[in-house]
Parts: sequence; structure tokens; C-alpha cells
Amino acid sequence: MRSELYFQSSPWWILLCMVIGGIYAFALYQKNAGWSSRMNYLLSAFRFIAVSLVCFLLLNPLIRSVRTLTEKPKVVLAVDNSESMTIGGRGAVDRALEAAEQLRSRLTEEGIEVSVQTLGDSLVSGDLKSIPFNQRSSDLSQLLGGIRTAYEGRNLTDVVLISDGIANQGLSPTFGRYNFAVHAVGLGDTIPKRDVQVKDAVANKIAYLGNQFPIQADIVSNGFQGRSAVVVLRQNGRELSRQTVSFSRPETFQQLTFQTSSSQKGVQHFVVEVLPQSGEFTTRNNKRDIYIDIIDGKEKILMLALTPHPDIKAFRSIIEKNENYELDIRILNNGTADIPDKAYDLVILHQLPDNLNSGAAIVQRILQKNTPVLFVLGNQSGLQSFNGLNPVMQVTAGGGQTDKVTGRFNADFRQLNLDVQKLTIFDQLPPVSVPFGDYKLSPGTEVVLWQQVGSVRTSKPLLALNARGQRKSAVMAGEGLWEWRLEEFALTDKQNVVDELLQKVMQLVSIKEDRRKLRVYPIRNEFMTGEEVGFETEMYNDIYEKLYDRPVRMEITNERSITRSYNYTPTASNTRFQVSNLPEGVYRFRATASLNGRTETATGEFIIREQQLEAINTTADHLMLRQLSQQTGGKFYNTASLASLADNLTREKPAGRLTSSEELNELINLRWLFFLVLLLAAVEWGLRKYHGAY
Repeated sequence: MRSELYFQSSPWWILLCMVIGGIYAFALYQKNAGWSSRMNYLLSAFRFIAVSLVCFLLLNPLIRSVRTLTEKPKVVLAVDNSESMTIGGRGAVDRALEAAEQLRSRLTEEGIEVSVQTLGDSLVSGDLKSIPFNQRSSDLSQLLGGIRTAYEGRNLTDVVLISDGIANQGLSPTFGRYNFAVHAVGLGDTIPKRDVQVKDAVANKIAYLGNQFPIQADIVSNGFQGRSAVVVLRQNGRELSRQTVSFSRPETFQQLTFQTSSSQKGVQHFVVEVLPQSGEFTTRNNKRDIYIDIIDGKEKILMLALTPHPDIKAFRSIIEKNENYELDIRILNNGTADIPDKAYDLVILHQLPDNLNSGAAIVQRILQKNTPVLFVLGNQSGLQSFNGLNPVMQVTAGGGQTDKVTGRFNADFRQLNLDVQKLTIFDQLPPVSVPFGDYKLSPGTEVVLWQQVGSVRTSKPLLALNARGQRKSAVMAGEGLWEWRLEEFALTDKQNVVDELLQKVMQLVSIKEDRRKLRVYPIRNEFMTGEEVGFETEMYNDIYEKLYDRPVRMEITNERSITRSYNYTPTASNTRFQVSNLPEGVYRFRATASLNGRTETATGEFIIREQQLEAINTTADHLMLRQLSQQTGGKFYNTASLASLADNLTREKPAGRLTSSEELNELINLRWLFFLVLLLAAVEWGLRKYHGAY
């Protein structure tokens, strides 16, 4: 370590420090106080040094320290520990790991730091043969990208990737840019296996009770020319349908479509399976699981409009994006409309009530049912009637004047989970037409969008809602939604931001209030096999204050009616309960707790999916590994030639890298200087006491 001294003022001040120390020592020791002149000079020297040093430290000099270290070169052994590595047996993998262990030992002896990284960001410090090959997917790009991030700025020179080259998640690693050489060690068989598999099975996520719906299966075969196979569709172990496929060529791809239905509500589990053939390499990929949510009816929305308008088509496009919604559109004709006799979950009144009160009777009849309402104001809206019917805002305007405003998102609105960055697109959208006048918010109203005139921000609401009253309501105080959607598409080639905002506002207004005292729900609707299933628990008293430390009993039942029971107690610091080791399938749960002297119940369902990515493709991709090595300046090896990799790395061993770190500290902060001054003063005081002076 090298140190240098820096001054924040002129070094000539050091002379003044010495003069002050000399004057102090001369004034104190100019006369002999009963000891020898030699002792007098010694004591004056102690005082001179101590005082001069203290004065020097008051100048606040700086000390610059430079520390230089030699960083050893580093090599990472990246092991693809996915299930496909051992699908043909563990023997070849163990031989490769044994050779890699010898490589690690030899590089360590040569002064090269070696670490081992596997999929899932796990480091291995022990024997490589102890690595479990149980990862259900292979994301080699993430593996190499994680190494690049972890060793950024460090002396990482080479990465040895031991893999079969099968990447079934993420991007291909050949698309990445790496600042190290990747030496690929190829394992596995590059010859396609004799196999039949269900490559994919797709269906709509939602279907309706009693309706027919299709399930499409993709069947792939290799090496079974001239033979046929049976493909079966099952539900809960019960066969629903079967079809036969013929393999006319060595490699075939065929699509089958099953038409089926369900008479049960909730998530239903269907399985498409091709019956095993003799001589297949593996039967793990012979089936695919499909989970379909069977629902009984849709959320019903009525849109009642005064006259035809482009905004009506815009609302229709937004609402029909959600398959759970059913929309009825009615236009007034001489003050009346043919409205179906349904119980609606939301009513959208476009320019109603109007300024001529032509639709007053029908509007009154709709509002008597306390159905949630979204009012959309326009040029023909009757503001006086509107003010008497809505609990959101009061608008005072005269003369039918309008104003052109843009929308500005209210950052204080927290009821919806929205991306604030995306909502900045409203600054670029065209203005909408709103009534010109004074706006007054009613108690309990929350503003989603404020009006902005040009660059001037106003305190007038453009989109607001009130969910606290007897009837939940929202108001869109302008017309021109269709222009917003067109402009957003012109800017982004999508219609996501405006649509998502309106969809969520309508959902928030139309959602039925949950008054349950016990609420238990999984953190997600779907989990993968091997994952822990997490449940959140909320408990309330009669005035809806949160409760804790009440025991909860949970029963989880699978498709075969086998029930598992659990007991847990949520606390204020931990309301989550986790269950592990659940096999694939659809599960329904029932939680009970005693609250306020009554037994409360919560129910729900979730899915455990089995990930079969590693069984879909079993053919090693050494071509990709060769390309990756070539791109990064590395070489491709197999197990037999792995010993030559050690020779190459040690022969071309890079030099250690020098790294320097610099520190700049105030000299007065050095502790040893404090103790030096203290020692000088103590020795001087001790000698004076010893010779009888004070």
C-alpha cells in the first residue's frame, strides 16, 4: 500500500506550527527547574513535538492511500442440471462430471479460481456427482446471463458449459453477448429418438356450463411409419372420446380436435393421451393436461344511449375483450327502448339523462334497481337531471358551452393496480369534449383522471367514481373515447392503456362487495408441481376490523375426493399459510374458523400443473453449443476430449489482473496520531513529576 500526504492550504503553514511549538517549549523550559540541562532539552523537545503536531493537525491535511491487489483469473463450470440430461441414463453424465472434477482440481493447482454454477442460481461447493438433475426446464440464456451479472467487473475469463444443448425456456443463448469465452461440453444423443408424443394441447381457458367447446391436440411421431395410435380424451379418469391417427411417414405431425362439454362448474381437468407404442424411447411425453374454467353465465352489461355515437363502438370493443362480459346495446327511439328482462351487473348511460328529458322515464326505471351505473356525458346531456341522479359530482354549466380537455392521471388514486408510467400516454392523446362550468365532487368520490386544458392542470374531474354509496357509480365527463383509442393505436400499434383503465373502472364499479368475515385465497390460481401453495388469510369482526390469532382449519380435496386437513393460526406478522408436495390436478379447499361466536367458512380452488418441458424434446443440440462456443471465442468438447480443455486453459492461463483502490482520509482521523500525542504528553508529565515539578 502506498500513501501520500496532501495539504488543503499552503505547506508554509507548517513553519508556523513549528514556531508555535518552539515558542511554547521555550517559554515553559527556558529556566532549569532543578534538573540537568540535558533533561531540560528532552522535556522541551517532547513539548515542542506535541504542540507542533497538534497545530499541524489543525491544518486538516489529507492522506491518500492506494492499495494494489492481484486478482486471480476465474473459471466457472456451468452445469445444466435439467431432467433431459439424464433421460438416457446417468452413466454418461457421471463420466463427464468426473472429468469436470479433475478439471477443477487441476485448474485450482494452477492458481485459477474455479466455481460451479447450476440452473436455478445455485452454487455447488462439494462433489459434482452430488448435483441432482431435477430442474424441470432448461433456460441456458438465464444461466449464462446470471454468471455475467454475478462476475461483472471481476477477472472471469472462461466458462465451461456442460449441457445437452436443449433450451426449452427463454431465448437461445446464442443471442446473448458475453465478455468471456464459453467452452461447451456436449452431452446427450443428437440422433432423434423413436417416439410418439402429444406435442401440445390447447383449449379456451373459459367455457360455459352445458356448451360444447373444442380441445385441439398436436400429435408428433418419429420412427413409426405404417403404424397407428389411439388418442384418448379423459376427464377425472373417465374416457370421453377417442380417435385414431395413422403414421404414413417416418416423421409426422397431425392435429386432432375433440368436441366436448361439461356439466360441472369450476375448473375442470382434461387429459389428452396417446396410448403407448411398443419400442418408444419414453412415455413421459404421451399426455398433456388441460384446465378449463367452466362458468355459469357471464357478467351482464347494458349500454343505453340517446343517439348513435362513435363512443358506443369504442365501449363495445373494450367490453368484448373480456370473455366474461355479455353486452346489450340499446338506442332510444322516441324516448323508449326495448330492454331485455335481465338482471344487469352494470348500466352505462351515454348522454342520458338528456337535455330534453326524452328518456327520463326509462332512466328512472333502470335506476330504481340500484344497479351500478357509469354515466357518460356529452353535448346533449341534461346536467340538471344528471346532478339529481348521480352520487359522484355536481356540474354547473350554462349556455351549453363545452371545453376541450385532455386527461391527467391522479397519482393519489390507489384503488386500482395501474402502471403510472404507461398512463403518461394520456398527455399525447387528443382532447375530449366536456361541459364548460364548475365541478363539485360529492363526499366519498375519488378522481381517476383530472381535466387538463393544454398545459394547464385543473382541479376539475374528467373520470371519477364513488363506490361508497348505496349504488356504486362512475362518471366519464366527456365524449371522444373513440379518438383516444385511435390515437393510442397510431402511437403504439396497440390499444391497451385506455382499454385497461376503462375495464378496471367498470370492474371496480360493478363488483359485488365482499362482506365475508373469513377470507382465504391462494396467492395464485395456478402452481407448478414442486412449488409450495401459499394461502392468504383475512379475518374480521362485526365492524370489519382485522382479527388475528384465531385457529383456522383447512381441508384440501383433490379430483379423486381425497382430503388433506391442516390447522394453522394466522398472526399479525404472518398471515400466509403454505402447503407443499401436492401432485398435479385441480384442488378445492374449504377453510373454517370460529369468529365472534359463529363458524365462518371460505372456499375456493386452484390448479397444480406438471411441467413436461424436459420430456418434449429429447434430442441433444450440439450444433447450438458449437455455434455458442464459436461466437464467444471458446471451443467445443465432448466427454472424451475434456482432458484437453484443462491443457488448453493452463497453457493459455491469463495473468492475474491488478486492481487498485484509492482512499482519501483526513489525517486527524488516524487513531495512532492521537495515541502518539497522548504518549508524548504522558511521558513529559511523568518525567516532570518524577523530578518534582508540577
